[in-house]
Formats: sequence, C-alpha cells, structure tokens
Amino acid sequence: MMILSQNLLLHGKNIVNKIVIFLLSFFIVLSAQEKEDTYQLGQGLQVGSLPIYVGGYFSVEYAHTKDVTVYSVDDLAFQSYGNYEKFSYMAELEFKELYVKTKVGDRAFTHKDEHLYLERFYMDYTFNENYMIRVGKFNSPIGYWNLVPINVLRDTSSHPITSDILFPQFTTGALATYTSYNTEEIKVNVTLQNNTDLDDDYNNYKIDKHYGIGLTYTQDNLSFKINGGLFEKIPEYFAREKLYYMLLALEYDNDDFKIMSEIGSQKSNNEFTTDYAAYLQGLYRLNEKHNLILRAESFKTKLTPQAQHIGILGYTYRPIYPVAIKAEYQLHSTSRDNELLLSFSMMF
Repeated sequence: MMILSQNLLLHGKNIVNKIVIFLLSFFIVLSAQEKEDTYQLGQGLQVGSLPIYVGGYFSVEYAHTKDVTVYSVDDLAFQSYGNYEKFSYMAELEFKELYVKTKVGDRAFTHKDEHLYLERFYMDYTFNENYMIRVGKFNSPIGYWNLVPINVLRDTSSHPITSDILFPQFTTGALATYTSYNTEEIKVNVTLQNNTDLDDDYNNYKIDKHYGIGLTYTQDNLSFKINGGLFEKIPEYFAREKLYYMLLALEYDNDDFKIMSEIGSQKSNNEFTTDYAAYLQGLYRLNEKHNLILRAESFKTKLTPQAQHIGILGYTYRPIYPVAIKAEYQLHSTSRDNELLLSFSMMF
C-alpha cells in the first residue's frame, strides 16, 4: 500500500511538471506573436490581451578559491505569472547547475544537470486589503533574504548562511496572511504543510511537515520581523528528525543606504543543532546603478563546534534594473576557503 502511494505521488509530481512545462511553452509561442513594442525587459511577455505573462532569468558565475576554480550556468529559469480580479498565480521552472566546470590544479571536471526542477507553483486569493491565502509551493515567508531568491534581484550573488541552515527555503502547502494598515503596517502569517514537497529535490531540506508563524512590523523605512516554527526532516539513511527554528530580522531602507540583519537558531528535541546563525549587512547606493555592500556573518552548529566567521565586500552594477553585474570577495575563518565570486544575471 505504501509503495502504491509513493508511486501515485511520484506520478502526480510528473504530471504537474508536464502541465507546467506545456503551459509555459504554449504561452511563449503565443507571446512570440505579439508586437515587439509590448515587451519590456524583465517584465516578461504578455499572452495576447490575457492577464498572463511569461518570462524568466539566468545567471552565470565564476568562483575562485585557493585550490578550486568554478565556471557555471547557475540558474536558467522560466516563469509564468498573472492576476485576475482576486486571483493571482506564479509558476517557475528552473535548471539548477545546468553547466558546471570545475578546475582543481591541472584537472578539470564538467557536470551537467539537465533536469528541470519545479521551484515555485502557487495561487493566491486576496479577499480584501487585509486577508490573503496562498496554496502551492512558495518561498517560506521567513526573514527578508529568503523572499528574494532570484540572483539578479539580490544585493549579492551569495546569500547568508541563515537562509541555508535554519529553516526550509520552500514550503508546499498553505499560507494565510493578515495585514493591518494604520500609521504603521502589521502583518501576521501562518504557514502550514502536512504533505510532501511538489519537488523535494529543489529545497535545502526534504520535508513533509512545516508549521510556522511570522509577525512583521513596518513603519516608514524601518521594519522588524520575528519567525518561529517546526518542520520534520526526511533524511536519506537515519530516522526522521523534528527541528524547531526561531529568527529575528531587521531592515532599514532609505534612498541612500539599506541595513539588514537576521539572527536565529535551530534545535531538535535533544540539543541545539545550530546554536546561532547571524549576519549584518550594509548597502550604500553610490547612485542608481552602483551599489557597495559589506556583510559580516557568523554561525556555530553541532557540526562546526568552533564558531565560523565570514566577511564579504561586494559591488553591484546595474546598467538597467533587470541586469546585474556583481563582484564580491569573501574572507573566511579558514583562509583556504576565501573566495572571489563574479556573476552576470538578467531577467527577461
């Protein structure tokens, strides 16, 4: 019976993937028939007069450490999105690590992952300005950084360790949001998952349960956020594990600079699996096209009993907003891990 259920679930995932691929292909063909003056880079193509758009993004990267050099097509994704009255949706398929060439000394290795992953696939229903519900696979609404998964939109190509180790980056289930608007904005969201992921190969954790709650307070340029929850990790070899997380976040953003910080921890029933993971980042806007970024990170886990520290100096150039050229240098606690990272990314 269990084997039958697993086969049905796998078959269902394949059907969903094929439907999304078909819809995206169909929409792209239709959109190609539209006039060129209806297209704006980064906003996708509109399907006729329908409230449906198709587009995507890509990113290429160069990474160099003392011992290893990597060239990669890191992201190639296709999106479809739109809204009609109180409904809206997002579908996103991505090639992850489509092409990776690694050089270690005189040796070179090439890796290709030609599998098309289902990154996001959800529908929203907005009851009014206060209430909204989302169903499907979506970015877990935790902190600030995890809500910006696309390279071209992020401040740096790399993302802080908090987004990797504390909580599931994606949730497949339901999200309910309540927002109150006065002199300040207060938002409360509840995340519920009690099923397997639509594509658990595209997530930092394989999970089949995730329950979370978040509170965001925003006034003018300042915003605070607190998130907490639990999820069950499905390991490959050992018994499943129930993990709890907590995250505090702060963001201040004005015309000249932006400051972001997040700090959190994770524990099991028996011990802290991550004592803490934190970052503090400052971004200074030289002008509308040039940004300088400084980020300090620190974390300590049961796998790294000695605290690890990372310092990052970054620069981002946007000739136009949907295009980003980025450079960053990372200083690690272990000097051989120091890394130079360059990237070019674009939305289309």
